[in-house]
Amino acid sequence: MIELNELQFGYKKNKFVINNINLSIEKGYIHGLLGKNGTGKTTLLKLIAGLLFPDEGKVEVMGFEPQKRQVGFLSNVFFLPEEFCNYKMSISSYAITHSCFYPKFSQKDFISYLEDFEITDLKHKMDALSYGTKKKVLIAFGLATHTDLIIMDEPTNGLDIPSKAQFRKIILRAMSEETTIIISTHQVRDLHNLIDSIVILDEGNILLNASNQEITSKLYFGVKDQDSPKEEVLFSDDTIRGLEIVKENKENQESNLDIELLFNAVFSNKKRIKELFNQNNKEE
Repeated sequence: MIELNELQFGYKKNKFVINNINLSIEKGYIHGLLGKNGTGKTTLLKLIAGLLFPDEGKVEVMGFEPQKRQVGFLSNVFFLPEEFCNYKMSISSYAITHSCFYPKFSQKDFISYLEDFEITDLKHKMDALSYGTKKKVLIAFGLATHTDLIIMDEPTNGLDIPSKAQFRKIILRAMSEETTIIISTHQVRDLHNLIDSIVILDEGNILLNASNQEITSKLYFGVKDQDSPKEEVLFSDDTIRGLEIVKENKENQESNLDIELLFNAVFSNKKRIKELFNQNNKEE
């Protein structure tokens, strides 16, 4: 689906935001792109979407080079940015105006997804809506395009807690075997029980790229008992449940992935994590 080879990009000469990245992303899954603020997540998404062009290396998406901006590519990719235009039109007019660019757009699904977000009046002007409501409209529209690749940059920003839960349900309902969704966020708890694999970016490099299954096969997430040697723990957090930990899964124990614990464990033990997951990306 997506192949990045020796990818480099910088906004200033000789200062790369994306630094020699190699990355493969499979189709038919929901991929989480995580990283601290300013690590290049949005830049990477724009390179994949063809909104930025590589300085070095190659991006290939569904057999296309995004930078060529071919119709076959553009009509099968939807990109939801974190910040968007203040459209001076009704919800209904927005759908009519923009859906013509997406051959597989479904008005029926668009209305259904809006109703899931408790938006029923399509006559509302987009520029009169709150930021969160605008975000819901654009999420609903993006999913209704039924493009093979849907890219969302911080989609849950501006959503309240009930809407975040509804967002997860709508995403899963819209998925198919042909759909690939990439969701970038720094609010890692919003992706709980939603994503199939995780890519963690650090200073323009890939720190981790693994499926949930691979992560839980190599790392154990749980509550520390008194018999666990301290040196086995990669990260711990004192909570009301007890001392929650991440450790190497040397005993092949089953556990549930905790994305927030994983995120902290990865940044606390970069070298060991790369060794465990055989990351081959160069780190300057």
